[in-house]
Amino acid sequence: MIAVLGAGAWGTALAQAMARDGTPVLLWAREPEVAEAINAGHENPLFLPGRTLHPAIRATADLAALAREAAGRPWLVVVPAQHVRGILGGLDCRAAEVLVLCAKGIEAATGRLMTEVAAEAAPGVPLAVLSGPSFAADVAAGFPTAVTLAAPTLAEAAALAQRLARPGLRPYAADDMIGAEVGGAVKNVLAIACGVVVGAGLGDSARAALVARGFAEMTRFAVARGGRAETLAGLSGLGDLVLTCGSLQSRNMSLGAALGRGVPAADALAGRLSVAEGAATAPVLVREAARLGVEMPICAAVAALLEGRVTAADVTEQLLARPLRPDGA
Repeated sequence: MIAVLGAGAWGTALAQAMARDGTPVLLWAREPEVAEAINAGHENPLFLPGRTLHPAIRATADLAALAREAAGRPWLVVVPAQHVRGILGGLDCRAAEVLVLCAKGIEAATGRLMTEVAAEAAPGVPLAVLSGPSFAADVAAGFPTAVTLAAPTLAEAAALAQRLARPGLRPYAADDMIGAEVGGAVKNVLAIACGVVVGAGLGDSARAALVARGFAEMTRFAVARGGRAETLAGLSGLGDLVLTCGSLQSRNMSLGAALGRGVPAADALAGRLSVAEGAATAPVLVREAARLGVEMPICAAVAALLEGRVTAADVTEQLLARPLRPDGA
């Protein structure tokens, strides 16, 4: 059995991937009606409508029951980043074999990465990070997807990757959890920026330039935070950045597109069923970058736009007016 905590689109898609070979999956949903719909009709009509779920998936709205039934098994933690501490803190996570952290973000109140949050909320429990270019709809459909699976050692990551690999889902082992986490968090903010470019009609050349310069920002921050630059050149960094900044299927990019069209941030965020993690990550990322002395002008512009301090036109003008610097720096 594998446990999946979080029955949003991404959690449901991962549950579907894990169950594809018949492995029993216990999926926790915050909403009792979602758990009931999955058990009764093998579908998550709220977050992943139209996708028939494998019968090996069983859902529950009872966290304590999940902890009892999935004791000694891997738990995939797929709740939004800002809720990871609360969910894990309300569980006896010592029952888990390993917590595989699948949320992409930085805790707003503390500036901590998800591994740091989990280490405080569930001390002594083994941790791993799953991140990389993976739209929920693609994974749920069984389309070929490659991700990074990072653990404290390469041997641990490789062993866990063998257990979680499924037809269509290929985990690549890594031992740089910080680098994998930073890539997943920062790409969400950059995707908002790319959405602004699309919404404002600035063209594909501008979007490509933003991706490249944003990748430089992402790498600088990861290295300052203790990660390795080569990790950011892989699936969890560049790979995820290319995917998220290239399709309006991305929740973060679609949010940015609305901002680029002139929709106020409060209106663009209102009524969204699924979380655009970049909106919560942007301000804390900018704060942490300042603390570390890392220059991140694109991410700072996104934070200012989300806070309503500037318009999309202001952001474009400010970024184009920045001093020229060597490429790659």
